[in-house]
Amino acid sequence: MDVLQSVCSSFAVDHAAARRKFADAVAESGGRLRSYRNPNRGPHGEELATDTAWYGAPDAPSVLVAISGTHGAEGFCGSGCQVDWLRSGALRSLPEPVAVLLVHAINPHGFAWIRRVTEEGCDLDRNYIDFSRPLPENPGYDELADAFVPVALTGPDFEAAEERIRAYREEHGLHAALVARAAGQYRHPGGLFYGGTGPTWSRRTLEAIIADENLAGRRLVAVVDYHTGLGPYGHGELMSDHTLGSINVRRAKEWWGEGVTQPQLGTSASVPKHGLGEIGWERMLGERVSFVALEFGTYPLESARIALRDDHWLHNRGPVDWDAPETRRIKAALRRQFYPDTDEWREMVLWRSRMVMRQGIAALAKG
Repeated sequence: MDVLQSVCSSFAVDHAAARRKFADAVAESGGRLRSYRNPNRGPHGEELATDTAWYGAPDAPSVLVAISGTHGAEGFCGSGCQVDWLRSGALRSLPEPVAVLLVHAINPHGFAWIRRVTEEGCDLDRNYIDFSRPLPENPGYDELADAFVPVALTGPDFEAAEERIRAYREEHGLHAALVARAAGQYRHPGGLFYGGTGPTWSRRTLEAIIADENLAGRRLVAVVDYHTGLGPYGHGELMSDHTLGSINVRRAKEWWGEGVTQPQLGTSASVPKHGLGEIGWERMLGERVSFVALEFGTYPLESARIALRDDHWLHNRGPVDWDAPETRRIKAALRRQFYPDTDEWREMVLWRSRMVMRQGIAALAKG
């Protein structure tokens, strides 16, 4: 096996294989493994779970947390990066004051079923809002809700839905259209980027992990959340959507460099969004945490829109026949959109991932 094949072998073909690769890598590297079982099952009846691995002293003052699978199907990338890091030998130089916590497949249902959403139909990265307060509004989504996920994928109703989306984009501009579609919405279950009406299983599980590992009691916590789908092919953009002007985002730029972008300032491939993970972490840990999303580019946004539209349409019709040709077509398109299955892309991803992990650990070691 050549070097490239060896490196790329860290990636898995599905959630079950990814779990096995992760567990094997943790066992081989001497980590402490914990599992949080999801109450649902995968498409073949397999067990679903979020697994964690801890490295370093239990009372380490600083912790780097790396999370995969926030958006389910994007877990192919994040899981591969976590397994690669464990195999890379980086643990041999882990500084004494720093511990590493790997959170594998925080949205195992989405990973297994090749969806971006959780079993509740929620986008986990729109779910970290304070549900005791009024929910965010998204009038653009309200206007286009039945066009974003139409009743059919062919015929007059479908063509009318597509025309409404085109007309909105022409009237309001591309940025406004992207905000309408992707900023997050809380009125249309079964729709795109739905944030829900309360904390999902995945959010509650992450909060349990934070409590179990006493992350609120640490001096500093750095979080890297793996994502795919935005930006140039293979490019790994670091985004931070902490409160503008906060120590959290200033520290993120100190730790990872001026390349860290801020969607709220328009410097990112992402538009501003509601209910993001960094706001949830900021609410729980205050000034001690700095969070970045490591976003790897794949294919154009229009193909993402189509893949997500078709997947939501499929699941909104009721129980899914996993082996049906239509299901296989839709799932293959969504998988490819968020996980380009090529060695070229995987090598680009792993190079950037190792860099970001190294930067985070080095910054924590300096304090």
